[in-house]
Amino acid sequence: MASIRLYNSATRRKEDFAPLDPANVRMYVCGPTVYDRAHLGNARAVVVFDLLFRLLRHEYGADHVTYVRNITDIDDKINARAAEMAAAGDPRPVNAIIAALTGETTEWYHADMDALGALRPTAEPRATAHVGRMIAMIAALVARGHAYAAEGHVLFDVRSFPGYGRLSGRSLDDMIAGARVEVAPYKRDPMDFVLWKPSDPGLPGWDSPWGRGRPGWHIECSAMAEALLGARFDIHGGGLDLQFPHHENEIAQSVCAHGGHGATDFARVWMHNEMLLVEGRKMSKSLGNFFTVRDLLDRGVPGEVIRFVLLMTHYRSPMDWTEDKRAQAEAVLRRWRGLVAGIEPAPRPAPAVVAALADDLNAAGAIAGLHALAAAGDGPGLLASARLMGLLEAGQGGWAVSGPDPAVAARVERLLAARAAARAARDWARADRLRQGIAAAGVVVRDSAAGTDWSLGPDFDPRALEALE
Repeated sequence: MASIRLYNSATRRKEDFAPLDPANVRMYVCGPTVYDRAHLGNARAVVVFDLLFRLLRHEYGADHVTYVRNITDIDDKINARAAEMAAAGDPRPVNAIIAALTGETTEWYHADMDALGALRPTAEPRATAHVGRMIAMIAALVARGHAYAAEGHVLFDVRSFPGYGRLSGRSLDDMIAGARVEVAPYKRDPMDFVLWKPSDPGLPGWDSPWGRGRPGWHIECSAMAEALLGARFDIHGGGLDLQFPHHENEIAQSVCAHGGHGATDFARVWMHNEMLLVEGRKMSKSLGNFFTVRDLLDRGVPGEVIRFVLLMTHYRSPMDWTEDKRAQAEAVLRRWRGLVAGIEPAPRPAPAVVAALADDLNAAGAIAGLHALAAAGDGPGLLASARLMGLLEAGQGGWAVSGPDPAVAARVERLLAARAAARAARDWARADRLRQGIAAAGVVVRDSAAGTDWSLGPDFDPRALEALE
């Protein structure tokens, strides 16, 4: 078994991963709020934690990993979208509109994530199915002195939890000093957050000790995690944008509800993936560079290609989606699919690929391992290792694959590996001979920070390529 090391946001260091129960490794990841299509930034988190799920299943066994990713179907954004639909002429009652909206959006989400090769989680709880547990957790927080009722609301008292802000490295006083929002008069402290809020007759609501209302967003995840994974589990993940306030608030609620002290008394390891850029700029509708996964799929970009690009950058680094990376990824996958056509995968993935993934999900290092397998002509090893990463699956993405003859592709990969080895050995003469010979044979090579891509030009001469070996 590989020794898995993961970067823990709660301790700010990379640590050896040791599950609470190796027979049931437990992971919770914040899922979608279902009112619209998932954008590419949402997809990055899905692919990152799908990769972790696959690694954990490989190391501990598929039946010994529980992965929970929730569906948020109670949210003010959902209510607002339903109101827009009603104003546009939808004659159905608001609850019927919301049920249809969240149901359809969940189906969209599943279809889009399936196209990226993401495995379905072990469980996918919906917030609407766990309101009773949310009410019970809020009542426990009130009883313990960590929450209070005010004007139909129930709020968490952040001053009652000394550990508040440690996950994100913020202090309460600094947060208050930097706040630029109007504070509700019923709050004891500006940073106190809502656990329960009243609902108007036209909005979804549930009966509670504090009147008819609905839960706040943060308590939803705390309750669903507790319901399916227990009061303490192994890994909690999500995008960096969720670290504050969502994950900070989850920790405060869950720890205080069970008498704990800090973040690792809820989840032992906290993992956050960095944000996504598009051509070097933050994705934004105002910049015209905002797109959903479905936009890319409808443009003919295969889901497997999207996944590959998302894996090219380490999850804790900002990731830049560019058209050049998309083209490179597609070319690489076409070559690899040509190399593995008609063969069976090896019994196990290559140790070097597993070791890279076990080092805090070093997917770029694992991809380098796949390139090495391709260069060595190890099709079975390449196939098994790629499938561990959710690549080269049968029928994945629904795209037709055409590429060079597998023997030609393997020869090019070997020559490029030899050129790379000559460069590493500072044998510039040999590296130049190989570069010139490969080009003279009609192979177009493109080197970039993302790796080496190649294709066969119109004047390709296989005999000239053979002569280089």
